Amino acid sequence: MTFAEEAERYRHELRVHCYRMLGSYDDAEDMVQETFLRAWRRRDDFEGRSSLRAWLYRIATNACIDDVRRKQRVLPYQLEPASFPATALPPREDVPWLQPFPDILLDRADEPDAVVIRRETIELAFLIAIQHLPPRQRAVLIFRDVLGWPASDTASVMELTVAAVNSALQRARPVLGEHLPSHRSEWSATPSADEHDLLQKYVAAWDAGDPAALAALMHEDVRITMPPYPFWFEGRAAAERVLAANLDPAGNAYRGTWRFLPTAINRQPALAAYLRGPGETVYSPFSVDVFRVETNLIAEMTAFEITEFSRLGLPGHYFASA
Repeated sequence: MTFAEEAERYRHELRVHCYRMLGSYDDAEDMVQETFLRAWRRRDDFEGRSSLRAWLYRIATNACIDDVRRKQRVLPYQLEPASFPATALPPREDVPWLQPFPDILLDRADEPDAVVIRRETIELAFLIAIQHLPPRQRAVLIFRDVLGWPASDTASVMELTVAAVNSALQRARPVLGEHLPSHRSEWSATPSADEHDLLQKYVAAWDAGDPAALAALMHEDVRITMPPYPFWFEGRAAAERVLAANLDPAGNAYRGTWRFLPTAINRQPALAAYLRGPGETVYSPFSVDVFRVETNLIAEMTAFEITEFSRLGLPGHYFASA
């Protein structure tokens, strides 16, 4: 097996590692390519004192640390208070938004020599919380608490002492805990049957044009965000109001009819939303709505504006008669 072929075996898990570090699907893709480029240039320096996998993780982590210092991924509620704009506001293209990661690609990384990707280590809440850690603390926490590496192996990859690794982990854990949802320990490892049932009720209420029924599926303090738009909504009353606007063709800039396809993003239940405008025959990709569910009610909905569904493993369009 050639060096390139052997390194390629780790592409999928390295992409997930870089995504955890960066919070960006696009940046993770770029960083894996950068990792392979650096590894190829330095292949003669690889002496086999560690595994190729560990060596590639070292290169990828160092590349990510350099990138993390330049930007921090966010969601709208981190930028400004909840509001209900009187007029439509433009998207913020200057903000480094957190990006979703499709389960179809997470599944490819569940290889025999890799740690199975658990929901609590890839969900959006975890990705946002870990953004609050300095780059090296972030990397140490991922190696120790996510990948389950021993402190000695982590120290070798990070080029730190074991004492420094343990110290970084002790500092990182409390900060992470401060920014995670309180009910997180109760979540299932993957979207559960109850969560799928809840989404079916959501789609049924949407098809019925009933915003009150939609809001009834949500917690009183539900949070709705729609990156790349900076504003966001908090509370069931605001949720019902914004949903009603989307269900009313007369007062909605995106008027038309909708079709939803259940999927999974970041190991969370999600709906791919397709929109068909008046007179059109095709439902086109509009957004991916990712749900955080607590006690069988929607606690948070993050609607990512995505028009390219192919990388999510989703159909590119639906015909109206389909």
